[in-house]
Amino acid sequence: MTPNPVALNILGFDIRWYGILIAVGMLLAILIIYKRAPRHDLNPEKMIDLVLIVIPLGIIGARLYYVFSNWSFYQGDFMKIIDIRAGGLAFHGGIIVGVLVSVLLCYIWRIRSLNLLDLAMPAVALAQSIGRWGNYFNQEAYGIPTDLPWAINVNGVMVHPTFLYESIWCLLLFLFLSFIDSRRTFEGQVFLLYGILYSFERFFVEWLRIDSLMIGEYRIAQVVSLIIFVTFTIAYIVRNHKAKSKNNMFITRRYL
Repeated sequence: MTPNPVALNILGFDIRWYGILIAVGMLLAILIIYKRAPRHDLNPEKMIDLVLIVIPLGIIGARLYYVFSNWSFYQGDFMKIIDIRAGGLAFHGGIIVGVLVSVLLCYIWRIRSLNLLDLAMPAVALAQSIGRWGNYFNQEAYGIPTDLPWAINVNGVMVHPTFLYESIWCLLLFLFLSFIDSRRTFEGQVFLLYGILYSFERFFVEWLRIDSLMIGEYRIAQVVSLIIFVTFTIAYIVRNHKAKSKNNMFITRRYL
């Protein structure tokens, strides 16, 4: 059965499941960040100020990333560009802008940026897990035909529910990163692990999708994921080595 993308109609205005699920994911992410902020020695109220700036700009970044990647479709039609209710948000665009804006605000407010990003990334993963279900209701972000038992019907064809694969992965990522966050050995550990693990999943799931954004013969999401995976893996190894060396030096000095 094809899902109805419209959840309800208020005074002739359609409220879509896509928007509702993204909003729910964001609200839960904000709540988690607010509650966990003291564990990072961060002011919860300041975190609200930050997310109220970062989220709108992140949405704009996600939309512009998607629009410019599909410029032939949106060119010359401003109303299409600003209509996000029917879908059309590229997560990579949103997260890149969100991280850059967060780092800038941390510099202005004199907050340790890696500490803040460690706080935020588990919540971001949970928001992704919930928001991906908006793709189901919009019948988008699905994959190639398959006869697997969990295939979904899209326009009469049984296909891979790639939105579901990412939703499950991001939920597991939320749980794993939350666990690591309370046991991290260096600042930036959670942030870097998020980039590594999400990029790993996205690179392979993208092979199954039929609606990937493209640059010539290359899938944009795979190129970006590969770049993030390599750079974050190198950064993780370097920072982890420094953290271990520092800890060993502390232990040596302690027993001299």
